[in-house]
Amino acid sequence: MASLISPPPSTSYLFRHKSSFYGTVFPQRCEQDSNKSKNVRFLSVSCRISTRAKELSSAQKPNTLIKEPHKYFDQVIITVRSGDGGHGAVLAMPNQRPPSKPPQGKHEKEKLRRKSLLKRDFGGALVLPVGGHGGDVVIYADEGKDSLLEFHAKSRFNAKRGGNVAAMGVLTSQLHDGLSAPALRIPVPPGTVVKRKRGTLLADLARPGDEILVARGGQGGISLVETPERSKKKVMALTTNVMRDDSDKVLAVGQPGEDVSLELILRVVADVGLVGLPNAGKSTLLAATTLARPDIADYPFTTLMPNLGRLDGDPSLGPGMYSSEATLADLPGLIEGAHLGKGLGRNFLRHLRRTRLLVHVVDAAAEDPVNDYRTVKEELRMYNPDYLDRPYIVVLNKIDLPQAKDRLPSLTEEIMRLGCDTASSEPETSTAGAVKRPDPEGENADVSSSKAPTKDRKDKDIEDYPRPLAIVGVSVLKGIRVNEMLKAIRAGLRKCRGINEA
Repeated sequence: MASLISPPPSTSYLFRHKSSFYGTVFPQRCEQDSNKSKNVRFLSVSCRISTRAKELSSAQKPNTLIKEPHKYFDQVIITVRSGDGGHGAVLAMPNQRPPSKPPQGKHEKEKLRRKSLLKRDFGGALVLPVGGHGGDVVIYADEGKDSLLEFHAKSRFNAKRGGNVAAMGVLTSQLHDGLSAPALRIPVPPGTVVKRKRGTLLADLARPGDEILVARGGQGGISLVETPERSKKKVMALTTNVMRDDSDKVLAVGQPGEDVSLELILRVVADVGLVGLPNAGKSTLLAATTLARPDIADYPFTTLMPNLGRLDGDPSLGPGMYSSEATLADLPGLIEGAHLGKGLGRNFLRHLRRTRLLVHVVDAAAEDPVNDYRTVKEELRMYNPDYLDRPYIVVLNKIDLPQAKDRLPSLTEEIMRLGCDTASSEPETSTAGAVKRPDPEGENADVSSSKAPTKDRKDKDIEDYPRPLAIVGVSVLKGIRVNEMLKAIRAGLRKCRGINEA
């Protein structure tokens, strides 16, 4: 903002230096020459405070999104507004008197005939033009999107308003309705949950192409006929949209659109979820079994955002292998105390809600692998006990190291003890080196939806939950027993599919 400062006729003042509106200003008297001519000086003053605050607010947000995207990629609050309806018009009935000079020629006669004909419905009533409908706001799931980061940079969306009735004041057959505004379609990643801000659930856009109308555009205003009192009764026989007094003009105004605040929450759509402590080898496992390329390095670090990969179908099913493909999700590492906010916290565990099978990746070369396994299960139990009721397998990674290879049998036995089973028989060991959980008849019950209350499930110990379907020792980096691990994952998915069908 700039302004020109001109002094009074007798005195002129000069700012010694530029200052903000809230700074100190020192006036200084200007000298006048012998001819009494006045030295008038002009100074532009700019408000630094408002400009600086705007620059900080606009520059700080993108930097935060770039440095810490894992805090913003799966949750955002946006505001949408649908378009207002277009306005109608106040029209007068055309002059029905015959023209003083008859039309000459075929084209003039046809033009006069079209002007004299007014639009009517099947009942003979006049059809008056209306304003255009305001644009709706639709949110739909798009396969090309994978996060909600872009909505933090732009969180306000406005649809266009409807068109007005283009009228010159007289009702003719040439009048048309106002143009309806197009719908504003906002793409979001598949798996996005749409809720009102701190309110009710509107939709769960789990599959590509799912959509929901979140704000409906305003209706267009109607057109009214203004006619003298003497002919009002005659016109009312043709249409009911006759203006009785000036208060009826509000009917010609289009309705305003809806202004809605929405909360978008992303829950990754995946069939298999990889969980474990940081540096257990989850990203390496995802890169070895799918075409995904997550960040992998030879130094310790953890994944900040979930990575997705597509697992090929089971070749043993023949043509059915294409329908048995599955999506794997690599989640950030959990640490002890994540439910108290330590590390990255546990909010990213919401992405396990859609998974059918969990894969616990344990570093078999760690100091205490069994305790690491218990830590992850405890954090899952504190977040949602239903996660422990889902079918899962355990992958003991890094068995190529000597300290892991020597204690593999003892680790397998200790992990199998951390769970219960309704069957009395002992678990059987397959020829591939994987310990499998027995599958007696009548066990294909839906364990993912327990009937016990949430409070009772949280009071249960880890030993009271089901045992893993299989425990497989692998070395993903060296490619040792990776095929056996894939067989166990596909067998778990078939079991989950059988549970859902039952």
